[in-house]
Amino acid sequence: MREPFPFLTAAQPVAPPGLLARAKTFPPPRVALVNAGAAFPLQGMREAADAGLARPILIGDRAKIEAVAAEIGWDISGVPLIHAPRETAGPEAARLARDGEADAIMKGQIHSTSFLKALLPSAVGLRDRETRCGHVFHITVPGHERPLLLTDGALNVEPSVEIRQACLTHAVRLAALLGLERPKVGLLAPSEDVTASIPNTGEAAAIAAWAKTALPEALVEGPMALDLIFSRAAAEVKGFASDVAGDADIMLVPNVTTGNAVFKLIVLGMAACAGGLVMGAKVPLLLTSRSQDAAARLASVALGAIVAGAR
Repeated sequence: MREPFPFLTAAQPVAPPGLLARAKTFPPPRVALVNAGAAFPLQGMREAADAGLARPILIGDRAKIEAVAAEIGWDISGVPLIHAPRETAGPEAARLARDGEADAIMKGQIHSTSFLKALLPSAVGLRDRETRCGHVFHITVPGHERPLLLTDGALNVEPSVEIRQACLTHAVRLAALLGLERPKVGLLAPSEDVTASIPNTGEAAAIAAWAKTALPEALVEGPMALDLIFSRAAAEVKGFASDVAGDADIMLVPNVTTGNAVFKLIVLGMAACAGGLVMGAKVPLLLTSRSQDAAARLASVALGAIVAGAR
């Protein structure tokens, strides 16, 4: 077998202690875990419950959930368990949220598309028809508490300028809930120059202009290439004067392919912990990749506790 590409690291992500501590200042939310019968999501929920971050509600195939719980050594005899196998799990979680019986909904062993289709259509009753939802990743690397908030790398595929404005608004609100004062935002594009042949450069410039009045609590710059967002030295070499360069708190990407790639490269290459949630619905929707470990799920529950507690 060939050696793995050297970019990949064998180090394990760690949920950021500061995020967990902040979440514990809020009452632990009731978190409905959709399709809970798999080791990764169930272990993540167990750790969240043990840490006092969540009160779990397990939804899915009862036999599978009980079997996996036994495998990981979790006694779930006192945990609410609702038998709703396969495609019925999502609608059951939505019902709980509508009826005020769940404060957050978390993705278990289910594809993101199926999870979101069960929860986000306006007819489901978890969001108003006019409300634009957006996903935000909270990314930290081991030894550093400061997060990078990345939006949108999981929900909106080819978002319009209007949808990206909504995503940015959600990210700025999350930054405020995390205690980040006047967050610095980089609007990602291939170049810092507005070029007609690259539409997202002009769109980034339009979003930056909009943000000056719509989001005065944030410092928004764009378009910015990735090296400018991450490196002040690169900005100096290129003669790009910006307070955001090399110091961004939030990155807004032009589409889901870009955001998903950036998030996964940081996770794989830097052992980053990436919690994530969808904002804009009646309750926070905790959305992680099925391959992510318990640390990311724990961080996601912490984000859900903060957002749910601030409602």
